[in-house]
Amino acid sequence: MALDFLAGCAGGVAGVLVGHPFDTVKVRLQVQSVEKPQYRSTMHCFQSIIKQESGNTLRALGCDTPLNQFLAGAAAGAIQCVVCCPMELAKTRLQLQDTGPARAYKGSLDCLAQIYRREGLRGINRGMLSTLLRETPSFGVYFLTYDVLTHALDCEPGAPLLVPKLLLAGGTSGITSWLSTYPMDVVKSRLQADGLRGAPRYRGIVDCARQSYQAEGWRVFTRGLTSTLLRAFPVNAATFATVTVVLTYARGPEATPAAPTLAHPSSL
Repeated sequence: MALDFLAGCAGGVAGVLVGHPFDTVKVRLQVQSVEKPQYRSTMHCFQSIIKQESGNTLRALGCDTPLNQFLAGAAAGAIQCVVCCPMELAKTRLQLQDTGPARAYKGSLDCLAQIYRREGLRGINRGMLSTLLRETPSFGVYFLTYDVLTHALDCEPGAPLLVPKLLLAGGTSGITSWLSTYPMDVVKSRLQADGLRGAPRYRGIVDCARQSYQAEGWRVFTRGLTSTLLRAFPVNAATFATVTVVLTYARGPEATPAAPTLAHPSSL
């Protein structure tokens, strides 16, 4: 029963996330004035919303500066932790479980359901603080690096979009973002995996970092970094370039290649 409920909730959330943009367009078209229509068609409505209403945090900060790019990215990173933390907890547990017919979890939802039954909401949000400490500065560095590089590489408003430059800017942004907070990612992973095999070892972030350092030295905080960076450059290069090209054509020729709102490199 609990699993069915959780699966239903997850399905509902997924449906809302996918369908909400289309529902927004539908409602805008339904309620606009007949005498003075604001939108000419579904596509025009969609393009207008993207062009006029994206980047709310950056707009609230007043102007597009490197500092505000960092702050906008940091705000985005902090907000998405609510979703990111449980999903990464499930991913970590699934990656570490024994394979074969005796495996503990059937999938992500089953993993979260079992954790919830044993530990409640506290268990589902295991590693939330460490995720917050990772995502907030990491997202800020991510957006700031991309903004600085696109301007340094002459990806200016109205200029032809040069995909190689966008690929370089996106890939470098992903690498810089990971480098800025990778030690915290190691701590987060260890906290989320703690207790999976045997009794829990860590009392919190500081205790985890202390025990890890005492047992393995400073190199423990770079474990897995090479493979992460090898993945980060091509994935983030392709992601940033694709999103920037699509948004630029959707918004029109006056659009800037400013950093779009993306999923964090932790999931890329």
